[in-house]
Amino acid sequence: MSPNPLPVRKRVGLVVNPTSGKNRGMALGIEVAQRLRAAGHEVLDLSDESFAAARDRALGAIAQGVDVLAVVGGDGMVHLGVDLAAETKTTLAIIAAGTGNDVARGLGLPVHDPVRAADLVTTGTPRTIDAICHVDAHGGRHWFAGVLGAGFDSVVNERANTWPWPKGNMRYNLAILRELPLFKAIPYVVTVDGVRHETRAMLVAVGNGPSYGGGMQVLPAARFDDGLLDVLLLHEISTLEFLKVFPKVFKGAHVTHPAVEIIQGRSVTLEAEGIMAYADGERFAPLPITLDVVPGAVTVLAPAAT
Repeated sequence: MSPNPLPVRKRVGLVVNPTSGKNRGMALGIEVAQRLRAAGHEVLDLSDESFAAARDRALGAIAQGVDVLAVVGGDGMVHLGVDLAAETKTTLAIIAAGTGNDVARGLGLPVHDPVRAADLVTTGTPRTIDAICHVDAHGGRHWFAGVLGAGFDSVVNERANTWPWPKGNMRYNLAILRELPLFKAIPYVVTVDGVRHETRAMLVAVGNGPSYGGGMQVLPAARFDDGLLDVLLLHEISTLEFLKVFPKVFKGAHVTHPAVEIIQGRSVTLEAEGIMAYADGERFAPLPITLDVVPGAVTVLAPAAT
């Protein structure tokens, strides 16, 4: 029998969110770096005190040809990783250690298990997935991997982000309570592959993956590698009916409601007044916005198929 081949030594750029994992991110980053070095990889720590500085360092490392960009944190770090690695030769390793981890869960990656996730750099199988691209007015390309929200959810995010306290999901829950009595259906124009839809809606979401917000299955049929965007429209309903429908999103059971419409396409334009879209839980861009799916734009490391 031939001996097992030695693992390939890789240059790994590591970016850590120090506040992830209930502020254990820095310790997790050290653990991941040690694991990678023990496996024989070269590790470049690209983390920095500010998000912008870490991004700049990661961009430089990708330009110089790192094999793998490993991000440690939640969906916000995945968002950063996808934005940096899309349409490059750098493979993305997701070390999921955040609160929601929707992208990692959707891809079947280890969650809150940094050792198993780090080992995928050595043993994982490259998997190409789609990513969604928005080109801004200056020609800049911005990417995300999961779900973009541009309705009640984004209004709540805007409210929550103005509050320094409390932290985490409680701040979001309180923002829901604050916004819900005031919220009215929003007039939208939604154009999917050239077909124009005018409506008043409570919620509009565009997804490459099925979930956001820590497990809300807003687009349960969405797939990361089908070359399509899934677009959800929750048309105008009463506040009371909205309260009945909204909890069903955690199991994807909302899709049978008569006010819910799901459309698939490759290019989507959303138009509405005063709405800031959030993608992968991060502030993304104000409407109007055009989103295009790019098949196979990102390569991620995934567990080997069994």
